Amino acid sequence: MAREDFSLVGDPRLGRAGARRRLIIAFLLVGAAVLAFVYAMNARGGKEAAADAACPGSREIARTLAPLAHGEVAALAVSTQPRPLPELVFNGPDGAPTTLASFRGQTVLLNFWATWCVPCRKEMPALDRLQAKAGSDGFKVVAVNIDTAKLDRPKAFLKEAEIKNLDFFADETAGVFQTLKGVGKALGLPTTILVDRNGCDLGVMAGPAEWDSADALALIAAARK
Repeated sequence: MAREDFSLVGDPRLGRAGARRRLIIAFLLVGAAVLAFVYAMNARGGKEAAADAACPGSREIARTLAPLAHGEVAALAVSTQPRPLPELVFNGPDGAPTTLASFRGQTVLLNFWATWCVPCRKEMPALDRLQAKAGSDGFKVVAVNIDTAKLDRPKAFLKEAEIKNLDFFADETAGVFQTLKGVGKALGLPTTILVDRNGCDLGVMAGPAEWDSADALALIAAARK
């Protein structure tokens, strides 16, 4: 009968070799984790640097807005890292296509509404009064209607509500709203985005607000600086 060799059983060299292997594996895992962390931080830093380059001064403006988002505008989610909004194309007052980029150099309160949205209808007079009070070469309310059917209704509603200070902007495909949903800037109606003169988002409001209130006017004044 063959004899089994148990001479290595309990050999301390085996224990030391196993310990070394475990130590090497642990070092490799820690090193991989450190490299992954450094890569993630560099990638994040690169994105933030790119955003800062595209939105010079926007982060500082957003910081001044944070303490002003209270009262009637408490629901405004101020951007911690403002970024350029995607290219948005909609029809202007003359019916011809225009873009958000055409307002570059102005602070814009970009609002999306529809006639079937009751809060939108209630909010519209306040937006109209805001444009009357604060509208200038440096600030404009751009309210974009996204009705996709019965396209005579939006203008009829504005006339009935005696909205006189807002230009009529519309996107009968609602494509601009879907674009903003795709980047997490819109969910339901009304949605309002405060956009600085570089075309970067300073904050997003989901739902209606009293946009001609003292709280809102102070917020707009700070955003224009």
